[in-house]
Amino acid sequence: MKVTVSRKAHFNAAHRLYRPDWDDTKNEAVFGKCSNPNYHGHNYELIVSVKGEIDPETGFVMDVKVLKDLICSEVEDAFDHKNLNLEVPEFKNLNPTAENIVVVIWKKLRKHIKTTLDLEVVLYETPRNFVKYAGE
Repeated sequence: MKVTVSRKAHFNAAHRLYRPDWDDTKNEAVFGKCSNPNYHGHNYELIVSVKGEIDPETGFVMDVKVLKDLICSEVEDAFDHKNLNLEVPEFKNLNPTAENIVVVIWKKLRKHIKTTLDLEVVLYETPRNFVKYAGE
């Protein structure tokens, strides 16, 4: 029997969607207001889910406190109140779209979670716009 354990978190961050190899006109045509050269911000909401067998010894799929601490160190501390383009190394050469952010978060967490457990990350950029990634 597999059970999914989830933890919610949030962070606030600024970013700019643009490609440096495109001129401002093309960036604005593709990314709209999100290509503002002065950046813009979001209050990101995050749901991290871990799915697996219940450990008969502990009764846990994964200790939620461990998951909480992992999200804090790998995501919140790294992204909260940061300019993703300028301050987060993973986005030095990667456009910080919601799609790319969720994959980066998944990769940062995946290396700390047992490979026998499935991992899915859902990232809300706004209350109505969200992406999810499970390693496919």
